[in-house]
Amino acid sequence: MAKASKKKPAAAAKKSAAKKVVAKKTATKKAAPKKAAPKKAAAKKTKRKANAALMKAMTPSAFLAAIVGSKPIPRGQIIKKLWAYIKKFDLQDKINKRLIHADEKLKKIFGGKSPVNMFEMTKLVSKHIK
Repeated sequence: MAKASKKKPAAAAKKSAAKKVVAKKTATKKAAPKKAAPKKAAAKKTKRKANAALMKAMTPSAFLAAIVGSKPIPRGQIIKKLWAYIKKFDLQDKINKRLIHADEKLKKIFGGKSPVNMFEMTKLVSKHIK
């Protein structure tokens, strides 16, 4: 048996030769130098403004006033004082820190629920703020 030659057909040879010519033309062209973009001055960071709704003084209910005081204070400060109370009396769960085991004062605020999730706490407290 005669071995088949590995020559390309004539049409395929023409295409590959045309590709080589195009590749040479594009390779020889030099790209125009890019202009550097003008540098902008660094923007000054402005201080974050507090949300007006969180800064509005709210009056706590009688049950909540037993823990945070009866004066009107912002919502954020109410939550801050609640957390201080929770940590003072060690009411946070030892393993799952998101759970709060309410004592008698907190049960009145939480609607009788004893283990309350920290995210649920803010929802329950908002019912006691006017």
